[in-house]
Amino acid sequence: MGTVYVFFADGFEEIEALTTIDTLRRAGVNVQIVSVTPDEIVVGAHDISVLCDINFVNCDFRDAAMLVLPGGMPGAATLDSHIGLRKQLVKFAENNQPIAAICAAPMVLGKLGLLKGRKATCYPGFEQYLEGAECINELVVKDGNIITGLGPGAAMPFALALVKELVGEAKAQELQSTMCIR
Repeated sequence: MGTVYVFFADGFEEIEALTTIDTLRRAGVNVQIVSVTPDEIVVGAHDISVLCDINFVNCDFRDAAMLVLPGGMPGAATLDSHIGLRKQLVKFAENNQPIAAICAAPMVLGKLGLLKGRKATCYPGFEQYLEGAECINELVVKDGNIITGLGPGAAMPFALALVKELVGEAKAQELQSTMCIR
């Protein structure tokens, strides 16, 4: 299996980003935390600083298994304005490769037209940016190669959905049990 790239910008939602990374790593998935800013240290929406593994300019994505966009503002807006990331998302979508976004971040996919004709979820109030999508009020929605999550409270179900997609149902159930998730 390749690498999962999780993209960080100042103002990211910590619980969504860190829960996803932690859960994927527990599942044995190689995860790279990618800064889309010039700095390797990115500060979350609630003043938690994270040292990223790599900067976007140093990624080639040839080994990418999935691209993940955490929410939070203004983090998701910064992801939306990053031209290199937008190009990579379109390329992934064209190749039907897995993409995941949670909270405000599905707006990035919506603005790129990647959600047209699909079911998706997002943080309440961001539905207007999910162009052409059928908005579903569920914690996690999977439609084809795209997985979307509702918001901070959906962080663990979202992370487990990514594990299921990448490693399989058995590993997701094992983690659910060992992490005492009911």
